[in-house]
Amino acid sequence: MKPRVFSGVQPSGDLHIGNYLGALKNWVRMQSGYECIYCIVDLHAITLYQDPAELRAKIEEVAALFLAVGIDPAVSSIIVQSSVPAHAELAWMLTCVTPVGWLQRMTQFKAKAASQDTVGDGLLQYPVLMAADILLYQAHIVPVGEDQSQHLELTRDIAQRFNALYGDTFVMPETKLPEVGARVMGLDDPETKMSKSAPGVGHGVALLDPPDAIRKKIMRATTDSNPAVDFETMGPGVRNLINIFQAFTDWPDEQIRAHFSGLGYGQAKKQVAEMVIESLRPIQQRHREIVDEPGYLPGVLKQGAERVSPIANETVELVKKRMGLYSRS
Repeated sequence: MKPRVFSGVQPSGDLHIGNYLGALKNWVRMQSGYECIYCIVDLHAITLYQDPAELRAKIEEVAALFLAVGIDPAVSSIIVQSSVPAHAELAWMLTCVTPVGWLQRMTQFKAKAASQDTVGDGLLQYPVLMAADILLYQAHIVPVGEDQSQHLELTRDIAQRFNALYGDTFVMPETKLPEVGARVMGLDDPETKMSKSAPGVGHGVALLDPPDAIRKKIMRATTDSNPAVDFETMGPGVRNLINIFQAFTDWPDEQIRAHFSGLGYGQAKKQVAEMVIESLRPIQQRHREIVDEPGYLPGVLKQGAERVSPIANETVELVKKRMGLYSRS
């Protein structure tokens, strides 16, 4: 039996090349060796207000991009979180065994709460819902970025606490990835990871950006005062651009160094831009085909929910029995 993988993406903001190179590209590779469940976590998205029409459109856009990058619905399950009620049901049961102090120490909660006039309880409970997402499917591997590592550690803490209180119930998810994706930084701020929520129009390259927009963003990317690429003295902006090129091409370090050494920044940026454009072209074409095919996307999401629901429901029933709640079986 293959180890089970679970990971998810919020349907807010635009999926960008950082999401692709750091996560989605590896998700595609993992399909051959793991039982993969990839989730659009819309319940997480509404911890902050979302325009309902925009949220629905983004859910479908993300699902179509999952397919466009190469996730195969015949071997991997693509699901929308809210379409499997067991996510929310397990989250409540886990909430009841999670100390509030554990949640209040989460760095993401503290950062987001500090920027809000009022803080909804959903923001505090965000990591419990994430724990439920993972534990619901008894996932062995959870490919998440460094910014989510604290939440994954909390998932393990919650699982350990539940198992100690009620008996061995949950698989302990691993905290390390089997493969490490590229870490892509912002084009306008190469000291900060590229983010879907960043406000700057020149911050990141979205997977659905047209070629002209991609060229403009990359040509305006932050570099340094050197006239040409020098691998010994280059600043983080130039390094980020070269890392993007390398992540798309999978060229070895020696080939990258030989290709870019001494190249003027203008020419280097043009090569990076064209590589990104050509790499995204088939993804964008496939996305258009998926969107234009009536009934295909809803069918994939329905199939995914039907495939994983027996696993999810079995876990919920087990947890109910462990806790002494009324169980249908």
